[in-house]
Amino acid sequence: MIFKDIKLFSQNVQKNSLIIKTILEVKTNFDIIFIQEPPWSTVQSIPSSSNYEEDSIVGVVNHPNWLIFTRSSETKSDYLRVVIYINNRLSSFYFSLHKDIIDYRDILLISFFNNNDMFWIMNVYSDSSHSALKYLKDTKVNI
Repeated sequence: MIFKDIKLFSQNVQKNSLIIKTILEVKTNFDIIFIQEPPWSTVQSIPSSSNYEEDSIVGVVNHPNWLIFTRSSETKSDYLRVVIYINNRLSSFYFSLHKDIIDYRDILLISFFNNNDMFWIMNVYSDSSHSALKYLKDTKVNI
């Protein structure tokens, strides 16, 4: 399958899961959706052999028509502030998350193939101190 035009949508949802759910239901004509400040919540509780209380699996809003790209985090303060949703109709493009190139909570870098050409997309959350842009400048990542 070859796409000549890939439609992108970007939105800061300010940790509101209703906004993400609405976007994923309504913006079906888009191919890729960039979300900034997604809400993180418990997806499932699981029994733990080392803890009397159950451990929690934490995630973002899921939808059957969209693939989610994000990275896991160890602590609540490290939750990623960007998520990328890819419409299922593009699943044959072989999307890959490149945490090996950029591993920063405010930046997601993804590559994909279209007609044997490699493309890169990046979702960046810019906070008030512009830490993601400073990170990119300081690390001098060459893409």
